[in-house]
Amino acid sequence: MSDMEPLPLSALQHAVYCLRQAALIHLERIWADNRFTAEGHVMHAVADKGGGRKVRGTRRVMSLPLASRALNIGGVPDVVEFIPVAGGETPFPVEFKRGKPKLHRADEVQLCAQALCLEEMTGVSVPEGALFYGETRRRVVVPFDDELRRLTLDTIAALAVVFSSGETPPPTRHRQRCRACSLLPLCRPDTVARPVRAWRRRMVEASLEEKRPA
Repeated sequence: MSDMEPLPLSALQHAVYCLRQAALIHLERIWADNRFTAEGHVMHAVADKGGGRKVRGTRRVMSLPLASRALNIGGVPDVVEFIPVAGGETPFPVEFKRGKPKLHRADEVQLCAQALCLEEMTGVSVPEGALFYGETRRRVVVPFDDELRRLTLDTIAALAVVFSSGETPPPTRHRQRCRACSLLPLCRPDTVARPVRAWRRRMVEASLEEKRPA
């Protein structure tokens, strides 16, 4: 992974939702707005201005650049709160999302990846963060337990294979997710014909090639 550009933190959310979607957006640079993405842009407008302030003793920093050299990921979260504790501060990432909590874990993986970056950058354990959903107007606290950390690392590894190959995965039909995806007219999961078995073989070969000693 070290020879590649850092994987965007936002791409990890897309990869959990749909690996093909992540490749279409971040490799092929294809994007299309719908009502859901437009509402998301509005929610992020304030955080994207950057800056920081203190709220009841907690330092809040917006648009703080994050990166992990070990994992080759990087990006800019909405907000990182630095909660005062004995002897220092504990980072607490907060990500804004439109809608309400979801059945899949895409939002949680993106947030956990931010925590992994913060841990590497600060040397401080980050046990939890929060997702703020616009529809419910509530924060959902997300513990960064072993299961979520494993899922996040697995997603980073899977996305790295796709990025290193430069190939967009074939469509995998998931009716509910496809209906909500702004890329549906461009993705065309029902009509795009690609040899799935051959693509998987190439992905496995690429992964094995990366693991071979130089």
